[in-house]
Amino acid sequence: MSKAIAPTATATPAAPAREEHPLATALKPLVLDVAVPLGGYYLLHEGFGLGLVLSLALSSVVPAVRTVVSVVRERTVNGLAGVMLLVNLLSMALSFATGDARLMIAKDSVISSFVGGAILWSAVRGAPLLTAGLKPVMVKDSAVKAAAWERLTTRNARFRSLERRYSAVWGVSLLTECAARVIGAYTLPVDVMASWGSTVMLLAAIAVGIVVGGAVSVTPMEKLLDEEAAA
Repeated sequence: MSKAIAPTATATPAAPAREEHPLATALKPLVLDVAVPLGGYYLLHEGFGLGLVLSLALSSVVPAVRTVVSVVRERTVNGLAGVMLLVNLLSMALSFATGDARLMIAKDSVISSFVGGAILWSAVRGAPLLTAGLKPVMVKDSAVKAAAWERLTTRNARFRSLERRYSAVWGVSLLTECAARVIGAYTLPVDVMASWGSTVMLLAAIAVGIVVGGAVSVTPMEKLLDEEAAA
């Protein structure tokens, strides 16, 4: 009596993971460490009408958690998240010294000025803040790309220049937004700045950082990284 032989199951090869666009992955640290706290602050303060100090305190949760996690897990400080946390704490302290409506609007620019200044200064001194978040999302857990990154940062002056340029673009963009907000606070009607003017300026600064930073830095960095990894 013959036994029926069960068909051998063949393993279906897993579909390759869809690679994320380098510009999108490069923006993740900025979204988590800058956009989320800034957006949360404006949403709570301007959108829901919460008090200035309470809005700043609640928007500090994400950078505070990311800073603590970075210290505990990696024994390092997440530079960008730490800057946002410090900025929010300084803003809360300054809020007690303001009362004039135009001064309150201008004071909000302290967030962009501190963040932009810190990012720009880090690029000038050759240790760009955004590189800490840019590297892991560009190498994508690839040992080959990680090794290629290290070689490029030690041997390729153009690659190092592109790293600094990416942070410089965002620093200049945020500092420009800060200056525009201060000028608008004292030249435009208060209701215009309070209702939509400040938000438009912030979104414009973020758009410039995304488009210009991606075009002049992220795309050529990705090309150099792929070429070095292939070599």
